[in-house]
Formats: sequence, structure tokens, C-alpha cells
Amino acid sequence: MRYLPLTPDDRSAMLATIGAKSIDDLFVDVPEAARRDGFVDLPRVAGELEVERALGAMAAKNIPAGAAPFFCGAGAYKHHVPATVDHVIQRSEFLTSYTPYQPEIAQGTLQYLYEFQTQVAALTGMEVANASLYDGSTAMAEGVLMATRSTRRTKAVISGGVHPHYVAATETVVHAVGVETQVLPAAVDAEADVIAQIGPDTACVVVQTPTVSGTATDVPKIAEAAHAAGALLIVVVTEAVSMGLLKSPGEMGADIVAAEGQSIGNALNFGGPYVGLFATRDKLIRQMPGRLTGETVDADGERGFVLTLSTREQHIRRDKATSNICTNSGLCTLAFTIHMSLLGETGLRRLALLNHEAAVKTRDALASVPGVEVLTPRFFNEFAVRLPKSATEVVEALADRGILGGVPYGRLAPDAGMDDVLLVAATEVTTDGHIEALKTALAEIL
Repeated sequence: MRYLPLTPDDRSAMLATIGAKSIDDLFVDVPEAARRDGFVDLPRVAGELEVERALGAMAAKNIPAGAAPFFCGAGAYKHHVPATVDHVIQRSEFLTSYTPYQPEIAQGTLQYLYEFQTQVAALTGMEVANASLYDGSTAMAEGVLMATRSTRRTKAVISGGVHPHYVAATETVVHAVGVETQVLPAAVDAEADVIAQIGPDTACVVVQTPTVSGTATDVPKIAEAAHAAGALLIVVVTEAVSMGLLKSPGEMGADIVAAEGQSIGNALNFGGPYVGLFATRDKLIRQMPGRLTGETVDADGERGFVLTLSTREQHIRRDKATSNICTNSGLCTLAFTIHMSLLGETGLRRLALLNHEAAVKTRDALASVPGVEVLTPRFFNEFAVRLPKSATEVVEALADRGILGGVPYGRLAPDAGMDDVLLVAATEVTTDGHIEALKTALAEIL
């Protein structure tokens, strides 16, 4: 099959129809300075086998996460995904229409979205959850917009413990509609600083637990201060497994929960696609973005599923829409739902405990290395350490020894002045051998 099926005569006929003399006429609005002069520096022609070999050689230069001791986290975590997940997501019962506009032909999709919502509501301790968003960062942005609609205020106070990438994504979205964001300086433990910034003009307070540095946040104190000022509390969670061990955001006073579901059922995948979790209180349901799947009965009295709320611009008038979210990350949502079903409550709690135990072992090992200072006072499966030299240099030296030793904080926030801080994560896939290898190599490097 040809990849360029049009002949020169075909192209000439098309250009004549639209009144253009040449292909170049289609690009007259692109400034000359933005146009490439000549071809891209790639082979002009190559067969499939040759391309596969070349790309394979390039890929072989990487160290896959599963091929080395792996301690990277910072919002994307390596967990074991049971083989059952990949098997079940391919079953025909779920391979119905991706976007469930017509419920009569999308019952498989609608049912797992319904189950997904039930799981997310239970996991977050909230009263209602929607049918998912793109990922955790855009879920946070939607939460801020929802809070400003609900409070009729336009200022968001964002803790210094929130992932810098989540902050950047949120600011990109909300500034376009006039929302002011007050982002506090990066901090390992930032509750007091957040409370001091809450005022009568605050629409919402955004905190993360565990923070980007791994600290388990004292959310109830912040919730009390926010509610006293008439503001809503948004709790961000980047590590969904943590909710199997820590108190749920709902128990701690959250009004809105925006979380990343990658840790459950979804592999790292070079950063995506992932799945956003979004939950809130019943009283705010009409301001919730995205879609809400509900249970009903059909004309014969049989159980069925429908879209109960679809408050997005593709479904209703744009001026009435609460969001322009266009997807529900369906495949990632299904994988999440299957993995959660396999785990159950007891399994999730055991999994979370294994994560914490691995992180404690890793913390103790690194704390014994001269020059390493553990910064995170209380954590789930990730913590920050201060090193006597650049964290980036240390990570590169560890990689040369076949160890993926963590994420330098400076990569997330170059201007935070924390270039000597390293984020280290451990999960259920971390072995005692991995921890010993990291400890030994780090001691040699330092």
C-alpha cells in the first residue's frame, strides 16, 4: 500500500479546484523565518526492516525501568501490573464504542465507567466521582476552575508542595479565564505557609498529599482554615496507591480531589497516556466537569447504564458547559478498574503497606551514607534527600552504574534553588538487592 496515494495529476486537480497555483501557495501565511529550508536530516528512503533496525539500535541506548534498580517517582510510579489486566481489557464485552454517546450500543463502556466512578469515590472518600479526565495535572486545573465557579471568587492559593508540572499545567489553563494563582515557594513541609495566605478573596486552596517531596500533608488543619474563609479545599494526589494506607482526602476535609490514577493498572509508558481521577461533594455536582455515568433500567426493566450528566461543550450549549474535556481516557480507565477489582480493599491496603515498607528500608539505607540528609519527615513511598553535590550529577553517575537512582528536584523546578535535592521512590517492585545496590553506588559516588 502506498503511503502517498495521490498522483501528480490528482494534486494538480485539487489545487486547481481551490484556486492555488502550487503547494507553496498553501503556506503563504507562514513567515519565511519559520519555514524549513531543505529536507530534514533523515534518510530519504528506507525499508521497514531498515527503519526497525535503526530505531531498535536507538532504543537500546535507554535503560528500561524493568531492567535496572529503579527509584524514580515524582508523579509517575513503577508498580506491578497483573497480566490479567492486559488480558481482560481486550475482551469484546468492553470493546464497545469508545465515547458512549449512544447508550444502547455502549453498555460495556458505560458499565466499567460506572464501576470506575464507584471505586474512585470509595478510594478518595468523596460522595461522587466523574467518568475520568485526561490525567492528574489537568484534573487539578479543572478543580480550580470548578472552585472559582462555585465560590464566585478568582484567586487560587497553591501550596509549595504541589508538583511543579501540575502547577504549570493549571496556570496555562486558568489564566486564560482570569483566575489568579498564588504559588508558594517550594517546600518539603508547607502547611503553615499555606494557611497564612488564605484570605476572604480566596476561591480555593490547593494542596498535595503526599507532596512532590513525599511528605504526607496535615490536610485537616488546612481544610479548617480554608472553610473558615469560605474557600474550597482541593487535594491533589499523584500516587493513587497512597490512598490505601493514608486517610482519604474526603476524611481530611477535601471539597474536590484531583488525582492521577497511573499507579493502578497502568504502566509508565514514557509519561502517558494516563488517567485523571476527579471526585467531589454532592453539593458541588452541578459544577463538576466531564461526565457522570449512572445506573437505570431499560424499557424491559433490565439494569442498564447511561450518561446522567454531560456538562461539556460537545453535549450542550458552550456557554452552559463546565468543561471542554473531550475524553475519558477509556482504555486507561478500564485498566484501572480491572486492577482495583483484582486488589479489592484488602489487597490495596497490603499493596500500600508493601510500598511504605520498601520506602522505609530505602530511607534507612541512604541515611547511613555519609553526606546524605533525609529531608522528608513523614512519607508514603517517596522521600527527598539532600546531597553534598548536584543531584543531577549524582543521577548521571548512578545511571553509568546501571541504577536509575531518582529524580533531581531541579529537573522539576529549575529556579527553586534545590539542585542538591534528590527525590527517591520505592514501591512493591523494589527489592533488598536494589536498595543495597543504590546504597553502595551512592557511597562510592559521594
